[in-house]
Amino acid sequence: MEWDDINQVCDVVRETSFAIHMYHRNGHLEKVYENALVHRLRKQGVKLEQQHPLRVYDEDGTVVGEYFADLFVEDSLIVELKSVRATTNEHIAQLLGYLKSSRIETGLLINFGAPKLYVKKYLLTPDELPRAVEKFTKGR
Repeated sequence: MEWDDINQVCDVVRETSFAIHMYHRNGHLEKVYENALVHRLRKQGVKLEQQHPLRVYDEDGTVVGEYFADLFVEDSLIVELKSVRATTNEHIAQLLGYLKSSRIETGLLINFGAPKLYVKKYLLTPDELPRAVEKFTKGR
C-alpha cells in the first residue's frame, strides 16, 4: 500500500491500536497487543517488521550495536509498545534514544496497559542530531 506521508501511517497505527484496545481492553501482556497490532495492520496492507533489528550509530556514523524495535512500520516509523499502568519518563527516553541512535525521525509510544489507551507521537528533527550525524545521514 502506498502512503502519502508519515502522518497517514501514524493515523492507521493509532486507529488500529484503538480498535484493539476497545476489543481486548487492558490487562494482557505486551506481546498479545504486539501480535494483535501486527495481525490487524498486515490485514490492512501495512508493511511492517516485528522485533526488527535497527543499527545504533555513534555520532561519527560508526555502528556501535543494535536494538530490536517492537514494530518498524513502512521503513520509517518506530513503534514502541507498553502494557503498563502508566507510561514514565523512562519509556519516553527509551523511544527518543531509539530514534536518535537509529536515525529514524518518527516514533509512536503506545501503552495498552491502562484503562485508557495512550498513544503519543515523537519526532526527532535533523537539527536535533549532532553535525557529524547530519553529515553522515545525507549520504545514505
